[in-house]
Amino acid sequence: MEKLLEVQGLSKQFGSSAKALQDVSFKLGEGRCTALLGPNGAGKTTTIRILTGLLKPSSGSIRFRDVQQVARAGAGAGAGMGAGGDHRALIGYLPQTPAFHGWMSGLEFAQYAAELCGMGRREAAQRSVELLERVGIGAAGKRRIAGYSGGMKQRLGLAQALIHRPKLLILDEPVSALDPIGRREVMELLGELKREMTILFSTHVLHDAEELCDDVLIMESGRIALQGALSEIRAANRESVLLLEIENENVNENENENENAGQPAAREAFVQWLQSLVAPSVSPARSTAPAVTAANSCIIRYELDPLNSCAAKLIVRDIGEARRIVLEQLLARNLPVTKLEIGYSTLEDLFLKVVKHK
Repeated sequence: MEKLLEVQGLSKQFGSSAKALQDVSFKLGEGRCTALLGPNGAGKTTTIRILTGLLKPSSGSIRFRDVQQVARAGAGAGAGMGAGGDHRALIGYLPQTPAFHGWMSGLEFAQYAAELCGMGRREAAQRSVELLERVGIGAAGKRRIAGYSGGMKQRLGLAQALIHRPKLLILDEPVSALDPIGRREVMELLGELKREMTILFSTHVLHDAEELCDDVLIMESGRIALQGALSEIRAANRESVLLLEIENENVNENENENENAGQPAAREAFVQWLQSLVAPSVSPARSTAPAVTAANSCIIRYELDPLNSCAAKLIVRDIGEARRIVLEQLLARNLPVTKLEIGYSTLEDLFLKVVKHK
């Protein structure tokens, strides 16, 4: 993998407070899409602002394909460049909340951004029309920005970031202001753009990162907690899972009321059964259901859905054997199952694991 950008030992401290960044190092491969992930306050936006030259690091270096920036004491934002020059001209940047001149039209703003990048008036006008169409607001190009919705402003910001054909596109929460349709359209556009340039984007929508990115950087408390190619990280951390969901109603609902009196709610029976699956053993003498000793060897743990107490995830070693045992147990206990899915752990599962562990 040929690297486009390399960051070494990046740190940032604001006054006497704790460091916002601590010894952050990573590489961005040319032509690859990297997701920058982390909880609020992890240091994602600080990292992005330093990369784009909007914030001066306390220490560390940034090398962008033969152009090196090294932090210097006393240098302001955008200063501290090595002899190679300034890499900011090679970057397109969309902040989380882009700011505009409301009295301008979208087309005027795009042309303004293009001319600031050194384009001639004719080229700037042509490029602006092309990009407004590409991001989906071509029909609104002559309207004043003050009348744009949040999603339209986000699209205009993306056009501005692309106007000078950057080598590296940096996006901070690019779909945060979009409705579901707009989000899907922008994600498809980013899928096209990743074939044209290198992309670094931060997001809290882990499904988007999983769908789009080649590499991930997970930050926690100002440090890189995990980084690498998504495929490799998946392979190293993949767990087999069964997803279960039941109706919240009485067990043995087909029996008469007298027989059903005193029976626990299905939810309670469901939780009891989950606990028995990972218990050391269950004696057949204490239960009319088959013993679940075999489950102990292939079911590692269970996790109840925090938003739905009638749903759970089983993390298993042998997905085939676990499926057989689970189906037998569900049938024996007459639990009203509404969902049974078989799959593997997701990026969200890994993210939660990394962040909680740290």
